[in-house]
Amino acid sequence: MSLLISVNKGAFKIIDELINDNDLINKLNIDIIKAGKSTIIDMGVKAEGGYLAGLKLGEICLGGFATVTFDSINVNNVLMPALTVTTDIPHIACLGSQFAGWRINRKEEKFFGMGSGPARALSLKEKELFETLEYKDSSDVAVIVLETDKIPNENVMKYIADNCNTSPENTYACVAKTSSIAGTVQIAARIVETGIHKLHELGFDPKKIKFGFGTTPIAPIGKNDMKSMGMTNDAIIMCGSVFLNIISNEDDDIASLTQKVPSSTSRDYGKPFFNIFKDAEWDFYKIDPHLFAPATITINDMRTGKTYQNGKLDPDLLLKSFGIIK
Repeated sequence: MSLLISVNKGAFKIIDELINDNDLINKLNIDIIKAGKSTIIDMGVKAEGGYLAGLKLGEICLGGFATVTFDSINVNNVLMPALTVTTDIPHIACLGSQFAGWRINRKEEKFFGMGSGPARALSLKEKELFETLEYKDSSDVAVIVLETDKIPNENVMKYIADNCNTSPENTYACVAKTSSIAGTVQIAARIVETGIHKLHELGFDPKKIKFGFGTTPIAPIGKNDMKSMGMTNDAIIMCGSVFLNIISNEDDDIASLTQKVPSSTSRDYGKPFFNIFKDAEWDFYKIDPHLFAPATITINDMRTGKTYQNGKLDPDLLLKSFGIIK
């Protein structure tokens, strides 16, 4: 397994800058908290955070191996904030780091958070995925990103440290709730990851994906985490676009594969995600997993020189999700 790239060390370069620059802490509206010997960077639980904090949070989640930049998008004459993600190591930055694959559920601490980011490549909880990626990290520092509405305590951080084989003092958690600006931005920053993950679910080897580029609207803030969760998903599902450069094998049918990627191929597509979730009795496992994908996908096969595209943007449905049109 490749040890040449350390997503934890890459993310820590960003964190080290944050925690040692008081002017930057104030500029980003974030708080630095100690949980025992571990460090928490609150970007949107109790701290106000904001767009700039969300940008940093997105790049931390990607292990420092991607760039997140702000943009805007015109959605049927409604100006919406948007972002673009660019990465030259997409399978590691997105699936090896960013993917939210570690459920931190500590009942005795009354703490739950979806764990994503570089620490996953140390804990290797998702053994099969990391074997497919042929990647594991080697680092004496662990960085986890938690989507949660609660600050983790010392025991939660020790649990994370133990599973990453790092000391508590070298274990860092960046936290934000879904219904915060930073939380919403970091979810939008998963745009490329959603395309790569869908391809992986369809049986395509993610190591063949060489470069990734994606753009998506940033959802408004809902009145609670559940509403925000629905809108952040819809931004990607209805108006997110991904462009990937790959190197295929001769037996890969890229044209057929491209047709299967967009979210609109899902049986559940066609109404706001919050409504889909409600109809599923709040059970994610009752939702068609093929829904979690960008609206459009474009794949450039650098081996053959051919480019394939499928999907379409659905601005009316997105505005309905956002409550802008009925």
